[in-house]
Amino acid sequence: MDINCVIVDAVDPERMATFWSELLDRPVVGRMGPYVWLERRNGLGLGFQRTDQAKAGKNRLHLDLESADPAAEQARIEALGGRRLTEYDPGGFLVMADPEGNEFCVIPKGSFEVDDEGRADYLTGGR
Repeated sequence: MDINCVIVDAVDPERMATFWSELLDRPVVGRMGPYVWLERRNGLGLGFQRTDQAKAGKNRLHLDLESADPAAEQARIEALGGRRLTEYDPGGFLVMADPEGNEFCVIPKGSFEVDDEGRADYLTGGR
């Protein structure tokens, strides 16, 4: 089997699709029932499904987004309505949340070190 789509539950799928569309530079390409879809890339779709329940607790699954400049992406994400989750700073990863609180990481393109405790080094000195 292959992964076809990542579906994100959302109280406001239009708002979420707009945020992620801008962030990933993937236009909204469809709406069907409770779903809003972004353009499929590299064989993977991303969609938002309306739900009546707000997010509760930590995500059990999250996306890692690559960037040549994670710090610049942080500013862009915040301008789009996301926020940094500083409670994860001790782990050394740049952990952000979308407008409904779903966590995702912004990691550098290329390699970076992770110690035996799972802490990253790419934000060292950048906090």
